[in-house]
Amino acid sequence: MRILGIETSCDETGIAIYDSEKGLIAHALYSQVSLHAKYGGVVPELASRDHIRKILPLIGHVLALANITANDLSLIAYTSGPGLVGALLVGGAVAHALAFAWQIPAVPVHHLEAHLLAPFLEENPPKFPFVALLVSGGHTQLVNVENVGKYQILGETIDDAAGEAFDKVAKILGLGYPGGPALAKLAEKGNSARFNFPRPMVKRKGLDFSFSGLKTHALQTLQEFGDDEETKQDIARAFQDAVVETLVIKSRRALRQTNMHRLVIAGGVSANQNLREKMLLMTKDEDIELFYPRLEFCTDNGAMIAYAGYQRFLLGGKADLAINVFPRWELL
Repeated sequence: MRILGIETSCDETGIAIYDSEKGLIAHALYSQVSLHAKYGGVVPELASRDHIRKILPLIGHVLALANITANDLSLIAYTSGPGLVGALLVGGAVAHALAFAWQIPAVPVHHLEAHLLAPFLEENPPKFPFVALLVSGGHTQLVNVENVGKYQILGETIDDAAGEAFDKVAKILGLGYPGGPALAKLAEKGNSARFNFPRPMVKRKGLDFSFSGLKTHALQTLQEFGDDEETKQDIARAFQDAVVETLVIKSRRALRQTNMHRLVIAGGVSANQNLREKMLLMTKDEDIELFYPRLEFCTDNGAMIAYAGYQRFLLGGKADLAINVFPRWELL
């Protein structure tokens, strides 16, 4: 089977073709970063319009890259949620229209499930079961993964997601959009010994997260010590250290609680180099296998949607003619 994957949940148009025997055979991504940068964040209406402009040419481009035609496709998978409702509707409408025209099934995909399964696109994929840390701009969750479609939420953020906190602190420091990568780059120059930010909720029982207080702490530190470049670097370093250590502590706790020996980390923040280094040290200490998607598949992409859609199709998942999208959608 060849599966066309369509991702339009936010500000990136991702298209890919996955072959059930050969694996990923073509993919492309169009980012709207330059479009939204002057506004300091994603403007939903502009995101939807840009998806409309880019999605069909990008599908044609990926078909050409794969050297196939629509007649060679067996299935279309598309992001059905969570995400921006207008952006989701663009992908859903195109997926259903093409599926109807080409007389093949369409399968709605949960965006977080696709992130969770992204490491299965690699040459050395994880085996079930495992603990997954989903860490992105919109979500921070620890999940007990028994198999595809069998998930138990172990803990999640009660306020800001880790990536959201990165973006907000980046804005406080006057950095550009997207803020997360800019803050991580600034943190490389920071002095880790100058400021010591709190590690929220690590002394409480359980596996939930909270990052909004770190944003306030960063703002108060900036107001107290000034906004010179050195202070900004040190604040960025202290903030990143606090978030990373909190994620490591809670992940270690989840592994011990579930007696699992495999950890998957996925989502946009999983590309953070400091997080990868600290997680590697922790998993070596605990004798845990660690898995990530490649850097280009940490952020939103069509490849993970194609793969997740194929797995859902094998489980009997298939959409009817109705276009249903879910801006808020729990991972079940």
